[in-house]
Amino acid sequence: MTAATATAELLTVPEVMARLKVGRSKVYDLIRSRRLVSIKIDGARRIPAAAVRDFVLGQIEEAA
Repeated sequence: MTAATATAELLTVPEVMARLKVGRSKVYDLIRSRRLVSIKIDGARRIPAAAVRDFVLGQIEEAA
């Protein structure tokens, strides 16, 4: 894995907001409730792209 690949896999809160089409407080609610995995890097919150994908897939499974 290259540095560019690793960076591309970590999303900022605004990027997650755009992908999920929800507001900032909703993203933080999902993180706080542990429904969306995140990490902190020197105070900056980052969400793995795979965590967003897993969250969406889980929501689809619940709806089915």
